[in-house]
Amino acid sequence: MISEPSRYYAVELQALPQRIGQIRRIVSAHLRHWHLDALVDHALLGVTELLTNVHRHARPDKRCTVEVELLLDRLTVSVRDHDPRLPRTEGPFGDPADGSVGGPADGLATSGRGLALVGAVSESWGVRPCGDDGKVVWFTLAAPPAGGPVETREEVVCGS
Repeated sequence: MISEPSRYYAVELQALPQRIGQIRRIVSAHLRHWHLDALVDHALLGVTELLTNVHRHARPDKRCTVEVELLLDRLTVSVRDHDPRLPRTEGPFGDPADGSVGGPADGLATSGRGLALVGAVSESWGVRPCGDDGKVVWFTLAAPPAGGPVETREEVVCGS
């Protein structure tokens, strides 16, 4: 018997533009099935930004795993890729928020603020290094408490 409600979904994919749209639809369907309709917009914005970062920056390939997990009143969405380089957030004028160099020259840049958006719509977010095997970038959203003890787990592997 499980004492706390949990739900889990994972999918492996190549972070290509056409696949990102497919993952958005899959995540949306799972959240609606889990009666988390209120979280769909923020979850989709976050997963889109994380997958776009993999598409733009990850080396040596674009393979990644998206995981969506609901534990009690917390939804966690994470993307694991195989690039060990950690992402940097940028400040409001295109400069890296950590004070390092390398951001766009001015605040007119049209990219580079994805993680700031994730931070703005989520309760928390972070990066967990996995040594030379890559990293996991995650964010959490507050979810309404589930109605009873339920557990579902599903994992899918998508071809490229």
